[in-house]
Amino acid sequence: MHKILLVEDHADIRRLIRMTLEFESVEIHEAADGATGLALARALQPDLVLLDLMMPGAMDGLALCRALRADPALARVPVVVLSARGHASDHQATREAGADAHLVKPFSPMQLLELTGSLLGTSA
Repeated sequence: MHKILLVEDHADIRRLIRMTLEFESVEIHEAADGATGLALARALQPDLVLLDLMMPGAMDGLALCRALRADPALARVPVVVLSARGHASDHQATREAGADAHLVKPFSPMQLLELTGSLLGTSA
């Protein structure tokens, strides 16, 4: 069973994403801020990280993505940014931070399922 770490400060969005992914064979872990997300990533060694860009605290999504890429144990874990920010400069910033993909909110459940399946190697 694949482990997915979801780092999102809005509980409602976490719930919607969990409901979408629960139909897959995945174990979902959640964090509400970047620092907690990094600690959980180090403890869990997830197979995929989904993270928001704009989060409270000292570590936003870009900083978290950079920290994941800088950690040898986590550097190869696929990272998907989920953000309401969809300008070309936002996509470029996420690429430069090391993210594998950027989904703009609101996204469809099918987009999320297809992308996670592709990154986890579980696509039909």
